[in-house]
Amino acid sequence: MNIVIEGFTTENDALLKESYKIRHTVFVSEQNVEKTIEYDGLDSESTHYLLFVNQKPAATMRWRETPKGIKLERLATLKEFRGKALGSVLLRFVMNEILPSKQRIYMHSQIDVVSFYEFHGFKRVGEQFTEAAIEHFEMEYSPKKNKI
Repeated sequence: MNIVIEGFTTENDALLKESYKIRHTVFVSEQNVEKTIEYDGLDSESTHYLLFVNQKPAATMRWRETPKGIKLERLATLKEFRGKALGSVLLRFVMNEILPSKQRIYMHSQIDVVSFYEFHGFKRVGEQFTEAAIEHFEMEYSPKKNKI
């Protein structure tokens, strides 16, 4: 399996279209998220990523700076590629790019994938809330510190 990850901005129309296809399939078609919520107008403020498997787009995500830190958003993997740790590969790639900024890193995680993010060093912050008719937790990156 040949995996390639490309980072891009909205200026790269071709990659943005592929990212939108994945997001539409996962969020709008599978999870019934309203298009107006999914396409929130924040893409131009974001850095985007596409993960390709054997040259086929398989997963996507974005991040953007907010007053609260760096917010990870829109991590989505097409159904036929799930269960192959590709979301982990993409998340680790993005984290390696943004960790040097030393900013707070956070997200709004759907409740069904909280354990995925906990495995990757995130912790729940605050109470459960509803966003796009889906239950979420805010999560914050909290790297494990080795005790010597």
